[in-house]
Amino acid sequence: MKNQSLLVLFAVLALSACSGMQKSGGVQSAAPIVDAASGPGGKPARAAAPGGGGYLAGDGPGADAPANLDAIPDAVPKPEPLHRYANRPYSALGKTYTPLQAPGNYKERGSASWYGKKFHGQRTSIGETYNMYAMTAAHPTLPIPSYARVTNVATGKSVVVRVNDRGPFLHERIMDLSYVAAYKLGYINNGSAEVEVESLAADGSAPATGTVETPAVQVEPLAGAPAIPVETAGASTGQVFLQLGAFKSPQGAESFLARMRSELPDTSRTLRLYKKNGLTRVHFGPYASANEARNAASRLASSLGFKPFVSMH
Repeated sequence: MKNQSLLVLFAVLALSACSGMQKSGGVQSAAPIVDAASGPGGKPARAAAPGGGGYLAGDGPGADAPANLDAIPDAVPKPEPLHRYANRPYSALGKTYTPLQAPGNYKERGSASWYGKKFHGQRTSIGETYNMYAMTAAHPTLPIPSYARVTNVATGKSVVVRVNDRGPFLHERIMDLSYVAAYKLGYINNGSAEVEVESLAADGSAPATGTVETPAVQVEPLAGAPAIPVETAGASTGQVFLQLGAFKSPQGAESFLARMRSELPDTSRTLRLYKKNGLTRVHFGPYASANEARNAASRLASSLGFKPFVSMH
């Protein structure tokens, strides 16, 4: 796997006005529209459940974890062409990001989170299948794919991970590590840790700056995973929903929807995809009335970090 809303943009071309990684504060008035040409994962950070350790209920280690997680080797840097779309400027939850175009020229210290079985088997921002037992990570601006050395500041222990996803976007965290990477750094039970992240050039060679389009990856759904309802705009039904995001890429919408499942406590409503005007929208509902939906949006704003808006089909 984040802190603020995206301004609702009704012209997709306006998404190209991108800047650096500026900070912004406060809950704003609109749900996110993500420039899906970049295909960001858009995944919110996971926080520790009260009294429940370092992960939310339903997340954490899987039942089929490898016998010896410590024996899983670090990622080995190698030259890889950058993904054609996932390294373009994009916006997520009220902030605009401009990804770096070459590895090996980035070093930052900050808080890192991790993501586990809730997202195991979901697509990353470059269409690969997330494996919680692989040495991977998500980062807002490092080139993807690329490699990074991550050091736990408190212990000095380091691992090398392959960055293949975008995020995190909430709580000012700088990286989301896979379950096994966080395990090897020793902060699984804490949920997050202060780390130093250093981008690595592949084998000390010149960075790979050429781009290619990554072939589509066949993703098998997890056993028991709920199906994602998909609706295409047509005749008006009078139903009322909250819109959480809108994406030009269906993959980006699916990835964002999967992560929203861990953030929304109201199990009486349904997350679904709604296709209209060339965008795949993530909707939550339905609600009995627009007024009920507006009240729900206000309640959700503090926990999501952005305020959804009311959408009527």
